[in-house]
Amino acid sequence: MYSPYPVVGGFEQHARQYDRLVGLNPGYHRALRRSAFRLHLPDGGRGLRLLDAGCGTGASTAALLRIAPRAHIVATDASANMLTQAERKSWPNTVEFVHAPLDGLEEAGVRGSFDGIMAAYLLRNLPDPDAGLHVLRELLAPGARLALHEFSVRGRPVSRLVWTAVCWGVIIPAGALSTRGSGIHPYLWRSVLGFDSTEQLAARMRRNGLVGVRIGSMSGWQRGIVHTLTGKRSERAET
Repeated sequence: MYSPYPVVGGFEQHARQYDRLVGLNPGYHRALRRSAFRLHLPDGGRGLRLLDAGCGTGASTAALLRIAPRAHIVATDASANMLTQAERKSWPNTVEFVHAPLDGLEEAGVRGSFDGIMAAYLLRNLPDPDAGLHVLRELLAPGARLALHEFSVRGRPVSRLVWTAVCWGVIIPAGALSTRGSGIHPYLWRSVLGFDSTEQLAARMRRNGLVGVRIGSMSGWQRGIVHTLTGKRSERAET
């Protein structure tokens, strides 16, 4: 097991302010819906079972629900406070929340197979992204798709400059006023700079058994900064 996640404490501290802060980001929720759409779920998700891994306060859950209103959605997170904020919102009875880190899902009663998985801003925060991808792949049904919604600026000098300007001009000052020195927003800036390029992340997905990997872009200021990477678990028998 590779818990505890080193950033969970920061999210615990600023869970109440999280929605207000992301609300300052134009296009934040639209981008999440775009990633959910890229799961290509048929018939509004009728009869499907979906996983929102690392759901936070439920923004990614809402995106999945918007795209697949007929699916059963299991939303999980390692932060109890973030989940509390999510559960306070209005949800249909087809959405359930489970408090568990990714490597503790089985112990919490969350087991595959899922017909689609979305993981928004999760993999970058794991101590071992490869182990995390392995867990996610194992939770997928054969032929089912994983959508990673993630920041990535490595190898893109302009995107790196825009990201730094947004962080130090907006995100970090706004976060400092509301999170009382948790350090989560400076961590966010640094973690994105140090994370995989989209090509490296795609290669990581392939190394961990995902096929048909594709990279999708966003619009607006997030172009070249936020991406969707999708890949499927093979339909063939695995050895």
